[in-house]
Amino acid sequence: MKRAGTSPRQLRVAEEIRHVLAAVFARGEFRDPELAAARITITEVRITPDLKEARVFFARLGRADGAALLPALAHVQPFLRAQVANAMRLKFAPRLHFEVDTSLDYAAEINALLHSPAVARDLG
Repeated sequence: MKRAGTSPRQLRVAEEIRHVLAAVFARGEFRDPELAAARITITEVRITPDLKEARVFFARLGRADGAALLPALAHVQPFLRAQVANAMRLKFAPRLHFEVDTSLDYAAEINALLHSPAVARDLG
């Protein structure tokens, strides 16, 4: 998804970071038992023009308590940053800032509204 003012390089780097982090979470190679057991998906990464800061949006699959993982993610951020640095050839490894992605919850809420009996009655 192209955002205004976002260069193609930013988009490429952000998408590569998303793939690297998704692979790390898929492998579950964390010492923290809370993160090792959590099923996390990386939904989007937004990176600054200087490629030094990245906002990582994540969702916890099957659960709505993603905010509970923020302290654990902040704790493993240096490990994840090192994984990104090892996988990519950048001058600087970006600092990762994690945020809960609420778009999946919002989409589910809209879907429930569209399939509600009141909407079906209005359409029929």
